[in-house]
Amino acid sequence: MTNTRILPSLATALSIAFATVAFAADEYNVANGLTLNGNPLGMHGNDPVSMFDRAAPAQGDATFTSTHDGIDYYFTSARAQATFDADPVAYLPQFGGFCAFGVYVGKKLDGDVRYADIADGKLYLFVNAAILAKYREDPQTVISGANAQWAGIVNTPVSDL
Repeated sequence: MTNTRILPSLATALSIAFATVAFAADEYNVANGLTLNGNPLGMHGNDPVSMFDRAAPAQGDATFTSTHDGIDYYFTSARAQATFDADPVAYLPQFGGFCAFGVYVGKKLDGDVRYADIADGKLYLFVNAAILAKYREDPQTVISGANAQWAGIVNTPVSDL
């Protein structure tokens, strides 16, 4: 499917997204506030390993915290934490945890673990069910377009997009 078939309904999809969207600056989508380590919290405290191991995401526990690239991640167990520590990049969401479809259109929208897809072993998050459905119409176009956009917006604050 071409971009011209995806973009006509983009205005509708984005209006839905903006109703519940939260923004974060720079290259990671982090929760407001800091962890006990003094770092921002990634994936809103959800265990990234659980996204690959379970049917539904699991909320992590601060007892099991790992830091990657200055961002803290919580895990449900020591086993999940060790799995992550062995290869963090394999478990982290693409685009710093921002919505993949948002990145595709040049925005940094809050990625929600309830609306996720794993494609080619990589985790992609989306802002809501409507945007996830839009992505599923042509995932390869969205992923390749988002990859092309990301380099240009990775360090751009949300307010500048």
